[in-house]
Amino acid sequence: MPQSGIVKYHVKLSFEVDGLVERADIIGAIFGQTEGLLGPEMNLNELQRVSKVGRIEVNSKSTANTTAGDALLPMSTDIDTCALIAAGIESIDKVGPFDCSFKLESIDDVRAAKKDDIVKRAKEIKQRWATKTVSEGESMLKDVHAGDSGKLTTYGPSKLTCSSGVFDANWIILVEGRADVINLLRSGYDNALAIEGAKIDESIKELCSSKDTIVAFTDGDRAGGFILKELKSVVPIDYELRADTGIEVEELSPERIDEILRPIADQIKSGGEAPVLKSEDDKPLADMAAKVFPDLNETLEAVALDADQKEIFKVPISEVVSKLSTQSGIKYLFLDGIITQRLLEGAKNAGIECVIGHRVAKLTNSDGMTLKTFGDLGVA
Repeated sequence: MPQSGIVKYHVKLSFEVDGLVERADIIGAIFGQTEGLLGPEMNLNELQRVSKVGRIEVNSKSTANTTAGDALLPMSTDIDTCALIAAGIESIDKVGPFDCSFKLESIDDVRAAKKDDIVKRAKEIKQRWATKTVSEGESMLKDVHAGDSGKLTTYGPSKLTCSSGVFDANWIILVEGRADVINLLRSGYDNALAIEGAKIDESIKELCSSKDTIVAFTDGDRAGGFILKELKSVVPIDYELRADTGIEVEELSPERIDEILRPIADQIKSGGEAPVLKSEDDKPLADMAAKVFPDLNETLEAVALDADQKEIFKVPISEVVSKLSTQSGIKYLFLDGIITQRLLEGAKNAGIECVIGHRVAKLTNSDGMTLKTFGDLGVA
């Protein structure tokens, strides 16, 4: 298509020919047998001339005595014209002397696909650069933290990078590398130790055995998942933390690091039990909850989803128990409220596997069901 043409749609058709023909024969039939069929304004040659139809792509494969394949027409017309052209091509019944049939497979909106790609890329850009953007206030915080939160040093025969608080703290944070230790030190956490490699050094095992609480804080990428798994196989990890998806710990802002670590730090300092944070096993459920939560929070409603995460219903919480008695196929139930005994029984009778709410009341007979709060999953 000339540069002036902007492709809006891809018209895709399949074809079968009762004989051996070439790609050029297929294209010739498309142009020749639709010529004059839909009027001069719908002539494919004319539409190509004014950049409304691009270069037709044909893929074909021949067997002993037949030819089959597909054709793609890039078009910058309206959808009505696309439909007429597709119907015209479907009417073709001959390629040369051989009988044939054309069938429309799809009309794809290229712009919609581009919009999806743009939005996806924009989210990636926002996430990555938001964590790298350091404001003047954050720089000031770093200077303050650096002044009173310890210094960089090493631990063990392998001289693993750590911050000086590792030796005296009753809890430690295991991270992947030296840059992670530095970033945590700048953020006010002087009890981090770098494992520096997928193979866990023996000295790390010894240190962990002398601490009350062990926290693993790994990158939010695929490698971080592998390292976390290896850590769990050799060290008793109490809490599994991950950086945001696709982000490394060293790239997190001080504020974001504090958001992730503060709940544990506060509870350990007060002598209480640290809150339950989402683990790797909860990640699919946490991702689902993150999508549902913004539209559900403060609505006093409940949302039911099937196994494919498609919405079955959304009703006020006051109606959810009665609604469950008339529905089937529900796998997940999210509610802007408390998971009560009455709701639990209704969910079990409906065959629901997982219920997520803001709080869980004191329950009995909850075996066989997964009950979580949005807080457990790191959403609220």
